[in-house]
Amino acid sequence: MTATLVAKDLAAAHGERTLFSGLDLVVAPGDVIGLVGVNGAGKSTLLRLLAGLDAPEHGELRLSPATAAVGHLPQEPERRAGETVRAFLARRTGVAEAQAAMDTATEALVAGEPGADDAYAASLERWLHLGGADLDERAEETADSLGLTVGLDAPMTSLSGGQAARAGLASLLLSRYDVFLLDEPTNDLDLDGLERLERFVQGLRAGTVVISHDREFLARTVTKVLELDLAQQRITLYGGGYDAYLEERETARRHAREDYEEYADRRSALEDRAQTQRSWMDKGVKNARRKAGDNDKIGRKFRSEASEKQAAKARQTQRMIERLEVVEEPRKEWELRMEIAPAPRSASVVAVLREAEAVRGGFRFGPVTLQIDWADRVAVTGANGAGKSTLLAALLGRLPLEAGHAALGPGVVVGEVDQARALFHGLETLLDAFRAAVPETEPAEVRTLLAKFGLKADHVLRPATTLSPGERTRAALALLQGRGVNLLVLDEPTNHLDLPAIEQLESALDAYSGTLLLVTHDRRMLEAVRTTRRIEVAGGKATELT
Repeated sequence: MTATLVAKDLAAAHGERTLFSGLDLVVAPGDVIGLVGVNGAGKSTLLRLLAGLDAPEHGELRLSPATAAVGHLPQEPERRAGETVRAFLARRTGVAEAQAAMDTATEALVAGEPGADDAYAASLERWLHLGGADLDERAEETADSLGLTVGLDAPMTSLSGGQAARAGLASLLLSRYDVFLLDEPTNDLDLDGLERLERFVQGLRAGTVVISHDREFLARTVTKVLELDLAQQRITLYGGGYDAYLEERETARRHAREDYEEYADRRSALEDRAQTQRSWMDKGVKNARRKAGDNDKIGRKFRSEASEKQAAKARQTQRMIERLEVVEEPRKEWELRMEIAPAPRSASVVAVLREAEAVRGGFRFGPVTLQIDWADRVAVTGANGAGKSTLLAALLGRLPLEAGHAALGPGVVVGEVDQARALFHGLETLLDAFRAAVPETEPAEVRTLLAKFGLKADHVLRPATTLSPGERTRAALALLQGRGVNLLVLDEPTNHLDLPAIEQLESALDAYSGTLLLVTHDRRMLEAVRTTRRIEVAGGKATELT
């Protein structure tokens, strides 16, 4: 069925901080609305409100028809202990919940409870509508097409990161919701997965709201953009696609700045005029008092009238100031100002693999021979599960080899943002986890550095494991600024970063002069970041592209 979701005057807050208010939105069939804003602006909160998972501070939601199915797919799919891939897919597509409702209705029907007929008919219709009747058959086909070879009865917790990403994509491709609410669906997808996701979203008749850090994905899919501007406390819906939004937003910001500067210049000029007029008036009064004994009546009258005229002019100018339509100065959003601290250069040979072979579970890596030299800027590409992260681990000497040789050159200082952001997943506070990596840095300096990356007092004393994915990524980036590095290793660094932060990272990489190993599926980052070499990884083998 086709469905429309309407939000009216929605408001949400985080503690005492207002995220947004007065938000109106219509998600109609065929709409693909890109939801953008800095981390912390309330994007994921809004999706949960639209899904009916949380209650708004104010406002209302209407779904027409009321029986329509709304699918909310969060950015980090929960992997439950004991849950198989098959059960995961049933849960994420809504079929599991519909099956449970139908089982309950069946029991009521057997027991002869009043209204059981209608309840069973409604639950059956929903189960069929969500694709429950042929889910197993479709799941097998989709898993095969995505290269998910582990089998649907394998535990989700046993899957690698790449396999889990494929399972998450499969759950989306199998879904038959009437409204889709997608939170970072592009995370961890390789280029093939991104293309499949794009085709799926482009072909949807259902209304869709999507949060994504992937600028190319947004450019290829969205029909409208809803911007949550936290700094201005403003909500703006832009018609047209993502590239049109960027142009229109830049134009709007330029006009807002020009309007404010025109207002400020006009007010300043009037205030200067009023000050001059008051000064002349005061001077005239003083002259009048000094010559109060003057018997020249005509002179006294002239001086009095002149003072009164200046006072009238000053009052007129003040009224002009008061009648000016106030234009608020555009407030700048918090911006990540990122630098990568350099370490003294390493030896000419930074890392080397010679006929290196390794085994990770059932995955065989190698043999690979590869040399990374000082100031090489290497883009590492390949499908999920091809061995990109394994290649990095081997180069850094973290992966035990079954054969061959691996070594880092003298003076190499590694700075790394890994795919799992593993350093900030423990129970210790963010402050303690960060200080363990830079023990020579004072706590006050650590707090200051983290604050530059948007991690304030309420973050640093929390257990690191409670941080959001975006906050963990910013902490990992802060570490690069907190200690010098000359070999920078970035494994999917844009995952969970907001769009302004990605642009700042690209700028920092442009200024970085050391050796770079970059693994990313972000197509615009691959175009924006200067590289000197590209290595394609497939089936555990590495090939240099010319």
